[in-house]
Amino acid sequence: MSVATAPNSSATPSASETDPEALGWMQGFPPPRDKTITFQDGSFRSFPELRWAWSNIRQLVPTVNVWRGTGPASVLPRAEQDIGGSASVTMDGRPMTFERMLGETYADGIAVLHRGRLIYERYFGALQSHKPHIGMSVTKSFTGTLAGILVAEGKIDPQAPITDYIPELKASAFGDARVHEAMDMTTGLQYTEVYTDRNSDVWGLRRANGMAPIPPDYEGATNIFDFLRGQKKHGEHGKAFAYKTVNSDVLAFICRRAGGMALAELLSQRIWAPMGAEEDAHYHVDRIGIESGGGGLSTTLRDLARFGETIRNHGRFNGRQIVPSSVVEDIARGGDPARFKPAGYVTLPGASYRNQWWVTHNAHGAFMARGVYGQGIYIDPKAEMVIARYASHPMAGNAANDPVTLPAYMALAKDLMAGG
Repeated sequence: MSVATAPNSSATPSASETDPEALGWMQGFPPPRDKTITFQDGSFRSFPELRWAWSNIRQLVPTVNVWRGTGPASVLPRAEQDIGGSASVTMDGRPMTFERMLGETYADGIAVLHRGRLIYERYFGALQSHKPHIGMSVTKSFTGTLAGILVAEGKIDPQAPITDYIPELKASAFGDARVHEAMDMTTGLQYTEVYTDRNSDVWGLRRANGMAPIPPDYEGATNIFDFLRGQKKHGEHGKAFAYKTVNSDVLAFICRRAGGMALAELLSQRIWAPMGAEEDAHYHVDRIGIESGGGGLSTTLRDLARFGETIRNHGRFNGRQIVPSSVVEDIARGGDPARFKPAGYVTLPGASYRNQWWVTHNAHGAFMARGVYGQGIYIDPKAEMVIARYASHPMAGNAANDPVTLPAYMALAKDLMAGG
């Protein structure tokens, strides 16, 4: 397997050096003060503390359950393959294996499905098979898929003004935007999403959605809806892709209004229970109990893989059509790469964005759900492969993961195709 990568910075401790179990984070009754991670002091967002936090969100912030229903868990047939040791020379001259890729990108867990069979499953750090891990912006792809279902049912019109569903946004940046512009993130907004800048608007969103503490004398919004109502316009809608989580949160509110229920209930009824999830999932919620539709979903790894397999199979899984095939095919076709290109994603050349999914337009037609710190679902239709991955990388942006993970996924896909 040929995997391209760049060397890890020597200044950053390795995955093994920051293993939360080995470091003793949050162990003991109570844990020692120097091993305690809390929400209020913000330590849960620091590295390496986040290596524990992303697998234990429920101990830090309020959440709401996504019920798996009363049915049995759907079967994931096992056909274990030793793909971890596959290796050849990398593009920078270093030997690399699939297993080493996982360490270099601070994976917490990975599951690989080939033709619906679970061929590889590994866990690291604080994650276990039955524990939910936060998906960060992988959540957006669930929101987009739910919106697609409601579009297919005629309950959402993508060409309609957003204010047809949320009239309270009339005076905001979304007042003259259309639903499809939020779905594809082509709205023109002043909002900025720079994870390393504490003055960026994404930090205001985190305070509003319950994933950052409220500082003393803070005058900004303290719930998601109020935050959306305060958004200002910048530029024209519909002209270019710009990745901004507020679009996903607007889409989640449209889903609630059109579906007539909370997002957690909608996901449970439309996807989670029908697909035969093994465990309940959960969303973190804001201070008035509203789910974060842009980054708040936590699931187990195998259930994340089940969702990926549902999408790979054009919405059919567990003996039923869960997502209309037209919804999946529309996503897989992708959006306009010309509108995507100005956003400057150098690790995703020729890609596009469609209904909250990332579409590579590569030789295999792969498309992805992606979240900060290395969360992801990678669907390769040609290789009949799905990879579900949770991680706790020290860097939020996926530009730190992509040069290692994406070539590894393509190399594995080619190996699986060659093996028949």
